Amino acid sequence: MQLHLPLVAALSLAVCLSACASSSDGNTTDARTAPDAGDTQPSDTGTAPQTDAGSGIVANVTAVRVQGNTFSVTIESPDTGCQQYADWWEVLSLEGELVYRRILAHSHVNEQPFTRSGGPVPSSQEVIVRAHMNTGGYGQAMQGMQDSFRVVELAAGYAADLEQAEPQTGTCAF
Repeated sequence: MQLHLPLVAALSLAVCLSACASSSDGNTTDARTAPDAGDTQPSDTGTAPQTDAGSGIVANVTAVRVQGNTFSVTIESPDTGCQQYADWWEVLSLEGELVYRRILAHSHVNEQPFTRSGGPVPSSQEVIVRAHMNTGGYGQAMQGMQDSFRVVELAAGYAADLEQAEPQTGTCAF
């Protein structure tokens, strides 16, 4: 039996999207459908990619899942190849300290949105998860802990110095 690649890719994407949107264990929050849980700050629950007037095109975190000390982060970004791609996601304390950074070694042109896991990340404290675009900086972030994350609008310049912190992206593979 011969499988057609476009059909297999479409079915895989449908399964992934279904799993991200409706997890039975309650540990996945999808930013496109998540309530703001009384958050008094404005939030963007629309679809990415989002444009930041100051820095161009950005990468957006749309879902966060926590299992033990492993974070699985879903990112939507307008990747075009190594010249423009989401190059990391990171976990920050509420005070803006870098807790963990997951380097993304290549672009995800044909895989949007995409989910990558990393850790260990201490999951007993409330944190902020955000993604970084190599050409535009940070986009939509999510805040929460363990089984409850929501979209949050960060103050302009929030933890901006971390963009230069180690670890940094190496050479983009593709």
